[in-house]
Amino acid sequence: MIVTVSLIMAFWAVSFLFVITPGVDWAYAISAGLQGRVLPAVVGMVSGHLVATLIVAAGVGGVLVKVPYALLTLTLMGAAYLLWLGLNMLFKPSLPAQGAFRDEGAEMAWAMKGLCVSGLNPKVLLLFLALLPQFTDASAAWPVGAQIVALGLIHGVSCGVVYLAVGYGAGAVLASRPAAAINVSRISGAAMIVIAVVLAAERLVI
Repeated sequence: MIVTVSLIMAFWAVSFLFVITPGVDWAYAISAGLQGRVLPAVVGMVSGHLVATLIVAAGVGGVLVKVPYALLTLTLMGAAYLLWLGLNMLFKPSLPAQGAFRDEGAEMAWAMKGLCVSGLNPKVLLLFLALLPQFTDASAAWPVGAQIVALGLIHGVSCGVVYLAVGYGAGAVLASRPAAAINVSRISGAAMIVIAVVLAAERLVI
């Protein structure tokens, strides 16, 4: 049990470093913050990470990596989606929402986009494939699959806390600064475009 707890703490430290590194999720959280849609966007992104966790726990991830062109197809789909989001943010930058009313359809759309942002990012799956099994203990009382799910939940909590802080922080800081909000939105969009191009290039040159 002591070994398992120490592994969990070690995983949390590594996971937290991964979460606080700015990337696609941060860019999307900032965009959601400007539109007052932080919660559904973060719920969607965290769900994407949990889906990747379940794929690894079920052993599907390892099979997927070995199937010819499967990972390439997933990468290109993810890169295309990130490119589309990035172009929209770059050329149609978000302005701080002023008194936005509750729209269930819009909230669901932000959640689904968040799910795709994380779920279609092949680096999330590959990271989990390389990382999660390293922090499991085959001699523990509970199965390795259950340990992986538990680790994924811990990672999801870290994601939720950090992304909520980023999203709400961006909304609060930029709410009264429309010019700055536009620039931040464009920078976030440009970051998504760069990440999309790098993702595609990494797989196509291999």
